[in-house]
Amino acid sequence: MVAVFVYLCASKVSVVFITVLTVHTVKLYLKIMCAALSGFRRFLHWGPITALSIIKCITLTTLYMNSMWWPPNESFAAFAHQALFLLLSTLATYNYIMATVTGPGLLPKQWQPKDPKDTEFLQFCKECEGYKAPRSHHCRKCNRCVKKMDHHCPWINHCVGWANHAYFTYFLLFSILGSIQGSVVLSCSFYRGIYRYYYLTHGLAHLASVQFTVGSIIMCILGMGLAIGVVIGLSMLLYIQLKTIVSNQTGIEIWIVEKALYRRYRSQTEEPYVYPYDLGWRSNLRQVFNDECQTRGDGIEWPVVEGCNQYSLTCEQLAQKEEKRARTRTYKCIANVSGRWLPIFSQGWRVCVSAPCTDEPRIRLQPGDIIRVTRFRRHWLFGEREVSDTLQKRKSPRRGPIRGWFPRRCVVGLSEVPDSADSSEDSPKGKAAPAAFAAIAGNSNGNGHSHLKQQQRNGHSKKYM
Repeated sequence: MVAVFVYLCASKVSVVFITVLTVHTVKLYLKIMCAALSGFRRFLHWGPITALSIIKCITLTTLYMNSMWWPPNESFAAFAHQALFLLLSTLATYNYIMATVTGPGLLPKQWQPKDPKDTEFLQFCKECEGYKAPRSHHCRKCNRCVKKMDHHCPWINHCVGWANHAYFTYFLLFSILGSIQGSVVLSCSFYRGIYRYYYLTHGLAHLASVQFTVGSIIMCILGMGLAIGVVIGLSMLLYIQLKTIVSNQTGIEIWIVEKALYRRYRSQTEEPYVYPYDLGWRSNLRQVFNDECQTRGDGIEWPVVEGCNQYSLTCEQLAQKEEKRARTRTYKCIANVSGRWLPIFSQGWRVCVSAPCTDEPRIRLQPGDIIRVTRFRRHWLFGEREVSDTLQKRKSPRRGPIRGWFPRRCVVGLSEVPDSADSSEDSPKGKAAPAAFAAIAGNSNGNGHSHLKQQQRNGHSKKYM
């Protein structure tokens, strides 16, 4: 009886164990499948489709033309030449896929520092409902805060940041080297194909190996143009990436440092600004081109130079945000704005010619909208449209971004800033900046006041309050 009882208990335990193991295995399998599907969906975008099509077009065209110009079975050098090209193409494709799938490293939503007292040194992100870690920035296209964000690259349909910066740089390097070799092969093949008749008539039949058809000559010209274009375009981008890596800066941090230096030059009261993350070019290179940094690090805490701390850069950002709020001007829309990049039919050619050369969005406006403007140009303004509570409660709010550029002639400046102007993207809920808005209201010599006078001369004599 005892033996039977032990056997039954052991059988039940084994069944339970197998059931639990099976459930965990299924859950793990589902997680892997979801991650794979999410990574696959990222390639269903015009950027990755175009980039991979260009890479494969150059690769296949080069291999086809090289088989006639310098066949790999002709000699060992010819075989090594084609093997090198295939290796460069494979490495470029591999690093491209890894840069896209790996991603930059996203900051968890509702992130908080370990010490709650440190929140006063950090910016608050309303979209992610948490604080931004040092060197993290919110990407409007990914709609997430990204660790050590450099820029959003449409070609990989993702941001370039902490986790995939090395993959992205390797992709640029191997693409350039492979395109250089491909452009040489295609140029030489095109030359021999064009002079094929000359070689045959002058007894140089061994050089007349490239024979063109209508399709092959079109492929050769197209591939040669793409290869040269890739070399020129990606070489400039690689130079910018290496420049930022050597100084341990991102594209966003370069702009922050420039504004920090300008602030001290203008005030001449604060101490010189020291960038906290420049540890020397060797250490800076190791932070990117070293797998251990991604394995051991978390993309949140960073080594800093002596005399600085983890929040040296974030405190400077907060000071710049405060000055930005002080420069803010309030405008009211008086005419419909379509949100198009070149509104030539509604705004005229002068507005289109002077459009800002940036990929930042354009916003749609309707008469009565209130906009907080922070950047000014002759014919364009950049600001954020106020979203009322009633609009937020609607099931189908107005499409398009609420921050971006819009034509200046469609708005009129207000002479006073309302009390409800606290709508900063990087401030916590309920955190006000009364001094900044008092400075806005008190400055009557800014662009908004002068633009109001201009609108009054044009017949808009009503003064909006």
